[in-house]
This record gives sequence, C-alpha cells and structure tokens, in this order.
Amino acid sequence: MRKLIAFDDDTLDKLKQLARDRMATFQELADEAFADLLKKHGIPIDLKDALRKSAAASNEATPKRTRSKTRKAAS
Repeated sequence: MRKLIAFDDDTLDKLKQLARDRMATFQELADEAFADLLKKHGIPIDLKDALRKSAAASNEATPKRTRSKTRKAAS
C-alpha cells in the first residue's frame, strides 16, 4: 500500500544521501526507521516477533512448580 509522506527539502536531500552512502533504497531506510519505531514502543513487527512476545508473556504469567523439600515422616 502506498502512502505519501512529506519531508522538507533539506531532510529529503540528507535521506537520499544516506541511502546512497549505505547503498540502500529510500524504501529500505523507511522500513528500518518504522521497524525501530515500532520496536521502541513494544509493538510486534511481524508474526514471528508477535509469537515470541506472546510466549515470553505466557512464561512470565505461569508460576513454576517446585517440589516440597519436606517429606512425610514414616510411621
């Protein structure tokens, strides 16, 4: 899906130069920037990331079972 984003001329020139310096496309720079922004705010980027985050949350919520150290006295 295409969306328009407006940049001032100076910012656009610097972004184009950065893309050239890194031998990347403007789209690759945008993808990296938006992925970093989503990660910063804790929003999963893709399905794999969402599953990883979900598994970590369920592991934290599940209490771990431990064996009792006391034994019943033999009668």
